[in-house]
Amino acid sequence: MNTNLSIYESLSFSTVRIECNIENGGISTGTGFFYKFAVKGEMSIPAIVTNKHVVKNSSNGRFLFTLQNSKGFPDIGSTFKCEISEFEQAWIPHPNNDIDLCILPIAPLISNAMSQGHNLFLNPLDPTLLPTEDDIEEFAGLEKIIMIGYPNGIWDKTNNLPIFRSGIAATHYRFDWNNKPEFLIDAACFPGSSGSPVLICDVGQVHTRSGWNLSKNRIKLLGILYAGPQHRVDGKVEIVPIPTSQQLMSVSSIPNNLGMVIKSRVLKDFDTLLK
Repeated sequence: MNTNLSIYESLSFSTVRIECNIENGGISTGTGFFYKFAVKGEMSIPAIVTNKHVVKNSSNGRFLFTLQNSKGFPDIGSTFKCEISEFEQAWIPHPNNDIDLCILPIAPLISNAMSQGHNLFLNPLDPTLLPTEDDIEEFAGLEKIIMIGYPNGIWDKTNNLPIFRSGIAATHYRFDWNNKPEFLIDAACFPGSSGSPVLICDVGQVHTRSGWNLSKNRIKLLGILYAGPQHRVDGKVEIVPIPTSQQLMSVSSIPNNLGMVIKSRVLKDFDTLLK
């Protein structure tokens, strides 16, 4: 975290809006976030994390990065655009086909920007934010959460800033939902939110099983949003990936404000691939 920014200000620069051209000629949007993989001392591999379905069938894609000023602060409103062809093929999928995650190492993108005289302002999340077993044991079972991303592709275009949403963990994080590394949140999950990081971000007061601690902060990366139950007008409920674009459907479905989140511990699986 940049110590000259508030916790929430720092988190504003942890995500990036992903815009894709897809094979049918349309444009879809999703959310990615910066993360440090294979950390060893001061060395790490920076990458963007998102869902596989966000970049599926994309021919090319683009990001808009905020630039850094001479004092090391974000130069709000100054951006660097990056376009990548053969976008889907550029991503490294999670080795488990059932886990809807992929990553894009971005060291070449950072170097390319520097070669043109631009320093990017990125605030990557890192393994120190993953909940430990002791952290999870202290969870009360109804944690407040925040989710950062670009619902319906919406963002502050002028300042290149994301949207913050809030909610609660709808299932106890200590237990894997239906024997998968997942849990549910109660929050509004709209198209474009796929790939959003879901965090506990308690500032000044922390609620645990033992009660309230009013003298510390707690920031934990709980997971990555990828899907949600949809209630159909024919009465059926089905689990579908959070869409990346608005689409007309022959059978109407209504989000029920639940989101399915992949637990952040599976990010460790990428370290072996990257090494």
